[in-house]
Amino acid sequence: MRLVFKKEVLKRFLKWAQRGLFACAVLLLGYCGFALVDAWIFQRRESRELDRLMRDRHVASQGTAQTESSTAPKSAPAAADGLIGRIEIPRLLLSAVVVEGVDKTTLRRAVGHIPGTALPGHSGNVGLAGHRDTFFRPLKDLKIKDEVQLSTLQGNFTYEVESLRVVDPDNVGVLAPSGENVLTLVTCYPFYYVGPAPKRWIVRARQVVR
Repeated sequence: MRLVFKKEVLKRFLKWAQRGLFACAVLLLGYCGFALVDAWIFQRRESRELDRLMRDRHVASQGTAQTESSTAPKSAPAAADGLIGRIEIPRLLLSAVVVEGVDKTTLRRAVGHIPGTALPGHSGNVGLAGHRDTFFRPLKDLKIKDEVQLSTLQGNFTYEVESLRVVDPDNVGVLAPSGENVLTLVTCYPFYYVGPAPKRWIVRARQVVR
């Protein structure tokens, strides 16, 4: 059985299909532009707030003439309004604000601290997650012994990368508590995969004291 379309009907259909695809492309580009601008604004605002809080903390510590250790008491808050700190990897020129949570909006705007894992400055496994196509894209070029820096209200902490590996998404063992001060970075893998990536790229770094 053959379906026969009149030439005028086919041309009309193709014309509206073209318009529909063009409209979808415009909407997608608009959303991408919005996401990039929103993340840029969020990063600038939160980075300024973090710098202000760190300056205030420094002034307060000088005013009270009290020496603070690099590890904060467990009762101390992580930061203000979910702001954790800033992650930097100097060799990769990576710098991003870290906030609490790994929900969709948070990871679109920043690197997220994985709830239930240790906070920087506390003994244990600090878990951070980021998108492979935004803040954590540079992790594809990370190497063993690269330096990772975390700046927080509790102090500045330096880690050295000791392992890089690929695991299944349900491998939660990478976030298991640790008796040592370690940092685990999580992002999707492969980095250039189209659609939801099937694996996870795991970076493990150990805190170093200098």
